[in-house]
Amino acid sequence: MHSYTRAENRERGKLFRQGFRQALADCVDPEIRRKIERIDEAAAARGAQELAALHQVQADARQNLATAKAVERTAPRADRPAAREARKAAEQRVRLAERAVHKAEQS
Repeated sequence: MHSYTRAENRERGKLFRQGFRQALADCVDPEIRRKIERIDEAAAARGAQELAALHQVQADARQNLATAKAVERTAPRADRPAAREARKAAEQRVRLAERAVHKAEQS
């Protein structure tokens, strides 16, 4: 996963266009390729950190769901509706976290 900042995205696009023009003229400057690779490495490192954070959020959401299920099962009859709503909210957070992780892994 890559996570480019706006400035990196602009700079990478500019370098790509320069390299493309030079490739048409058959005289590509190797410095352009090195700059693009540096930008890609920084974006890959940032993306890996963000993916790890998303996995942590997903693990926390799953743990909270397990806790909410246990509370619902052990709740007295009067408290079950509130516990059920808490469980449903925890399930929604798990779904959102899973969707975010899946989307990040696909890009």
